[in-house]
Amino acid sequence: MVDFITTLILSAIMGLSVYLSLPIVLRKKMGDRKIKFLNAIAVGILVFLMSDIYSDVAPNLLNNTLQGYGTSPFFDGVFGSSVAGGFLVLYFLENRSKKGISPVKLALVIAIAMGFQNLTEGLVYGAASVQYGLVGETLVILVGFTLQNLTEGFPIAAPLAGKLDKRLGALLLMFLIGGVPTILGGGVGFYYNSTVLDVIFNGIAIGAILYVILPMFRILFKESVTPTQTTVDEKLVMKEQEVSTPVAILNQRAVYIGVFVGFMLGWLVNLI
Repeated sequence: MVDFITTLILSAIMGLSVYLSLPIVLRKKMGDRKIKFLNAIAVGILVFLMSDIYSDVAPNLLNNTLQGYGTSPFFDGVFGSSVAGGFLVLYFLENRSKKGISPVKLALVIAIAMGFQNLTEGLVYGAASVQYGLVGETLVILVGFTLQNLTEGFPIAAPLAGKLDKRLGALLLMFLIGGVPTILGGGVGFYYNSTVLDVIFNGIAIGAILYVILPMFRILFKESVTPTQTTVDEKLVMKEQEVSTPVAILNQRAVYIGVFVGFMLGWLVNLI
């Protein structure tokens, strides 16, 4: 059995491993296409995280009635309410402002979404450390969550891409917001954990991630499909020509490939 302090220390290693992505996201002199590519990777990672989180929730929803297809009405209600809560709270917060969500606020929202997911990871790890000690399943959880959290720096930093030299302090704070809940979860999970808590926090994380992906997709494809803008009525026809320019096509390909690479990266890390 692992003691409480050791559990907190190892939980901190898991959660704060997000800072290991800093050397990559802080690279300077990146062109627009590289920025779009890294942002697309971040979107792909978020898409995978949603599927990965749901795979953790699904066994709690199914109760194997009706020839294996039945679900638990109670957990269905808890999960549905949590997803709706995570999504709608962000929706109403954003739409309170006529200007929409700023890059800093979007990064904050993503960090909060990561925090809810990492809180659940901490709960799982804390409970496993009590039951198994630092061997076998617990060690696999520790290594796997550490590597997965490392990739979460990309989604958090994505809205600030190209402006990180002026937003470094904000980025470091966002990473902290995303990583610290792992420590909290590890401490709570050491003494107490329940299926209901896992379903609630995972549901909130899915709802929040689903919401933040939408503006990220909008920005990616708006910038890649319409690289230049014109406000003159006589030049409206030129927009269609701009879409077919080599630069626009290359940018769009970078977005598609980046989303695919991000999803596969999340999957490969999850295999460990």
